Amino acid sequence: MDSIRRKLLGTASAVALTGGLAAGGNAFASEPIKIGMSMPQTGGLGGGGKAALLAIRMWVEDVNAKGGLLGRKVEFIYYDDQSNPANTPGIYTKLLDVDKVDLLIAPYATGPTAPIMPLVKQRQKLLMGNFSFQVNAKTKHDMWFNNAPWNTAEGWAKGFMEAGRSTGAKTVAILAEDGEFAQNLADGARPYFKSLGLNIVYDQNYPPTTKDFSSLIRAIRASNAEIVFVASYPGASAAIVNSISEIGLGSQVKIVGGAMVGLQFTPIAVNLGSKLNGITNFHSYVPGMPLPGVDAFLKRYTVRAKAENTDELGFYLSPFNYAIGEMLEQAINATKSIDDRKLADYLRKNEMKTIVGPIRFDENGERANVRLLTAQFRGLKDKDQEQFRSPARQVILSPAADKTGDFVSPYLKAAEAK
Repeated sequence: MDSIRRKLLGTASAVALTGGLAAGGNAFASEPIKIGMSMPQTGGLGGGGKAALLAIRMWVEDVNAKGGLLGRKVEFIYYDDQSNPANTPGIYTKLLDVDKVDLLIAPYATGPTAPIMPLVKQRQKLLMGNFSFQVNAKTKHDMWFNNAPWNTAEGWAKGFMEAGRSTGAKTVAILAEDGEFAQNLADGARPYFKSLGLNIVYDQNYPPTTKDFSSLIRAIRASNAEIVFVASYPGASAAIVNSISEIGLGSQVKIVGGAMVGLQFTPIAVNLGSKLNGITNFHSYVPGMPLPGVDAFLKRYTVRAKAENTDELGFYLSPFNYAIGEMLEQAINATKSIDDRKLADYLRKNEMKTIVGPIRFDENGERANVRLLTAQFRGLKDKDQEQFRSPARQVILSPAADKTGDFVSPYLKAAEAK
């Protein structure tokens, strides 16, 4: 595990420290503030994890260039959890017991985060969440704060279902991965769909190891479902889109997508290209949204991402991971402390200012001011990364305040829309 450990001190902060020592003083007081996490750099979540990690590193560099926190430099320690939930309990135990970190950030995604929740609650540690879904529903840890723009399953599916129901659709098919994220979402979505008067005509889970989705797509087509709701992780999301493109879902389908993680990752989106056209899915950020600070951050991020051969657009995760650092910085400066309980009390009671807009938390540490996007892919070409910088290629349908266009239906018509 030591071979995958990283200690990251920003270049600017290193210069400041050297200058302070040369002048006969110390630019930072006392020991560093250690912040630790695991972040997938390999495996199915690695594409998003690399972008997310780069954003946190940028925050560390920025804060150290300003003199650190409480006059102490920030030392950032991370491990690659390899997208494997079985690895995270051991990693976080090591961070606390061996590395002696002061503060914790959760790994990216639901699967790797869920197994560490009992540990952090037992140790009474603050945990800054990282785009997971409902991992605190059972644990009920009062020092958990999720950076994600969503909250409940109903809130997640609302924009997608409102678009589908606007067509008069009455039937729905559910395809969900047999994993923590997708099952949490599907379990919450089913009663919501039924409350809308929809008839669930197909409901199937699939193992995370599934590679061939052709039989599942044929079964959905045979069900004659008008709405196809998919909850999937990156590898499966790409495979499902490929199968839909090859086999088709039938002319009766009004809308397809919903909760497909990975379609937001630049390499996957570029590789799928025109096959994405017509799919309606969730997102966290689309170019053109009025979020002060994001554009300037993404310009800096893109330069770094190109140099490090990672996701050059970074729309999905990187601004929100930088925001984790901003929230910690505000809470530490306001309380003049790194005490977990004091920071948790501050985060719970105050609205946090970030590059992705203001963030408020509810009593469960989830977003009180939800801002999850529902967007439809339109007019995409193959093998063209730069097209994703255009707001016209991912048309925001909801929330209303961020809407950039109207829903196009049925799915086959949307797939051909320019």
